[in-house]
Amino acid sequence: MPHAVARLRTTCLATSLTRPHLDRGPVRKERCPRCRLVPSHCLCALRPVVPTHAGVCLVMAEFEPLKPSNTGWLIADVVPDTVAFGWSRVAVDPALLALLDDPRWQPYVVFPGEFATPERVVTELVPAEPDTLARPLFILLDGTWSEACKIFRKSPYLNRFPVLSLHPDQLSRYRLRRSTHAHHFCTSEVAALCLALAGDLHAARTLEAYLDVFSSRYLRARQSVPPDPDDAAHQRLRALSR
Repeated sequence: MPHAVARLRTTCLATSLTRPHLDRGPVRKERCPRCRLVPSHCLCALRPVVPTHAGVCLVMAEFEPLKPSNTGWLIADVVPDTVAFGWSRVAVDPALLALLDDPRWQPYVVFPGEFATPERVVTELVPAEPDTLARPLFILLDGTWSEACKIFRKSPYLNRFPVLSLHPDQLSRYRLRRSTHAHHFCTSEVAALCLALAGDLHAARTLEAYLDVFSSRYLRARQSVPPDPDDAAHQRLRALSR
């Protein structure tokens, strides 16, 4: 069964009247429908699935599910409890509102704390109430930096939830899109940091390794270079998938 981001992509393809040309180069490339890489660099056989205590909720900018370089897709590959919703300023998916009201989850909006009021900002997970079994639900705003800021500012239904502000020591290793700030992480990197914070360490490390393998294959396909299944990224993913 297709995962949440794949289903959202299908919906976007069916309902969007205009779509950008998201492939680099003059000709659209044939791509695997499951991993979005060209067939010669297909990643499907390497996909890891790791059950987690935490869940991930992706709120995605309009064309984000259509981009071959989108890393929210990788989160949905690895983490079974991943849901995805398209964002609109004028309408909110009722299923998203129902999820946010579900007592089985404790939502956190993951965003830099300087953009939120101080009383909303947390840097670690708040313990669940003793009489509940609420699991962490990390709400990730998936888009360009300007799109994520817009989603954060113009989504009042998120204002009642704590803002989880991450302060990682490392710099982003993401190489598929340009950023003027090395401390801006791609969505998959943010998810890995959140999973580690929730105690899902194996899932966090697996997602990091999976991103590295995806990035390697994506860039090699762009350069018309065969994938290297024995490089450090592939070896690390295989070790974590045993």
